[in-house]
Amino acid sequence: MFNKLLKGFVLTTFIFSGQLHAQEGGGILDGAQIHGNFDLYAQQYNRDSIIGAPIVPEKSGINAFTNLIVTKGKFSAGTRLESYMPPVQGFDPRFGEQPIGIPFRYASFDDEGLSITVGNFYEQFGNGLILRAYEERGLGIDNAFDGLRVKYTPFRGLHLKGLIGNQRYYWQKSDGIVRAFDTEVQFNEMFSAMESSALRFTIGGSFVSKFQQAGNSSLRLPENVAGGAGRFQLNYKNFGFMGEYAFIANDPTRDNKYIYRNGQGIFLSATYSRKGFGINVSAKSIDNMEFRSDREAGFNDLFINYLPALTRQHTYNLSATLYPYATQPNGEIGLQGDLIYTIPRGSAIGGKYGTTIQINVALVNSMERSYYAHPNADTAIALLEQQTYLPEDPKRLGYKTDLLAWGDEVYYRDYNIEIDRKFTKNFKLKGSYIYQNYNIELIQFKVSPNVEAHIGVLEGLHKLSRKHSIRWEAQALWTEQDQGDWVFGLIEYGYSPHWIVTVLNQYNYGNKVKDLRVNYPTAQVTYVWRAHRLSIGYGRQRAGIFCVGGVCRNVPAANGLTLAITSSF
Repeated sequence: MFNKLLKGFVLTTFIFSGQLHAQEGGGILDGAQIHGNFDLYAQQYNRDSIIGAPIVPEKSGINAFTNLIVTKGKFSAGTRLESYMPPVQGFDPRFGEQPIGIPFRYASFDDEGLSITVGNFYEQFGNGLILRAYEERGLGIDNAFDGLRVKYTPFRGLHLKGLIGNQRYYWQKSDGIVRAFDTEVQFNEMFSAMESSALRFTIGGSFVSKFQQAGNSSLRLPENVAGGAGRFQLNYKNFGFMGEYAFIANDPTRDNKYIYRNGQGIFLSATYSRKGFGINVSAKSIDNMEFRSDREAGFNDLFINYLPALTRQHTYNLSATLYPYATQPNGEIGLQGDLIYTIPRGSAIGGKYGTTIQINVALVNSMERSYYAHPNADTAIALLEQQTYLPEDPKRLGYKTDLLAWGDEVYYRDYNIEIDRKFTKNFKLKGSYIYQNYNIELIQFKVSPNVEAHIGVLEGLHKLSRKHSIRWEAQALWTEQDQGDWVFGLIEYGYSPHWIVTVLNQYNYGNKVKDLRVNYPTAQVTYVWRAHRLSIGYGRQRAGIFCVGGVCRNVPAANGLTLAITSSF
């Protein structure tokens, strides 16, 4: 009944709003505003056995989205229409179970510190260690809540949030019910004496619980699982320090082999910045922190929380798409450091326009563990799966560890340096060196020793005139493991403000299998007009994985035409 009423409310809002614009007279929605956006990505597939492109019976795939939002005064309502006819290859085929529909709709009211939302919504508490509902369209992730959310600021500096709902599960909803509450205190807002202070201090706390029936399992599965988190953020002049600790009560799931171990995680970050110089040091440790609204879910489905990767988010093709790191929610410990320094302009080394140097180091390892029942981890987990032990038996915890116990197994290493220099008014050059040590067996399930890759990148930008520019990239990756050596080249012509023409190619020249030494050429034309963008391309797509913030999806090989349209209004 609630869904029908809400859908009716949103649809009625749009109908009345459309009538409002069509008529000269006013109405109850006189003065309402309509805005939104449209997004379409489509691929056409050709047969290409050389690169292993799968045969697609439909010959094409389309992912399309339209958001419409109506606002008037204190009220707003919105809906999103989605279409998959069928889904683009690499996205979960469950999107194609319904070719078109409205999985997202909401109505909200905001007035003097009070905000009420019914329907679908996204939310994040702190850094997301205990709760984050978000959409990442490129990964096919949308774990939006469907229910009720209330935000309230009873007085300055105190911010409260409460919600209850189910999570989106493709075209359905999860059976699990999520209930959550968050509070944040911003002392500089709360106390007038601190408003102009150089010291800024904020603390926050969260409580999240989920309910899911135990079903017919022979295990004694907890139906209510609770978690909590505490956080702080401290800033003083050029310095900043923040941290968050999260805890989840025992939550036996398919992914953790149904162990009854509590989960915990910690994230710390310290920064210092001034003109021309900045440094950041971060640390993260997580143990058994997979928190889903359905204990049987897998892959990227129905995560209540979000565990960011403590690694640099590369943008260059070879460093970003061949060996990107995926967060391991069952356990990892890592460190990252960033340093940015700009050599002053006019100096002998900095040159006329200055030179910027950025250094980044990321280290991720396993956690040191001592497994119960058997020294071999696989055998110990097999015993657990056979239910050799009762839930109350300590051995049902699976293993012993410490949150700061650095293990010996290398998950990921990334050492990189980037130098960016403007030589003349019309020419800029950027050079990078990247070293990656990548546990490909853990992340991509390929039986292989860790991949050690060395990557070199040069990027140049030439401004030929006020409207004309050329940008180019030259990249190379050298490794003895996996697929061997690669090269990548790109040249892009821009005619401001509307046109961009791009030609690129990547070549796996070092593959030990000669038949797999393949070129992947692509050409693309993009037209931009105001808030609208149209892009058409043709070429080969290499199989691999695509990651954003430590969350990844597989991308199959493809050969054909691509079309991308984005528009806002």
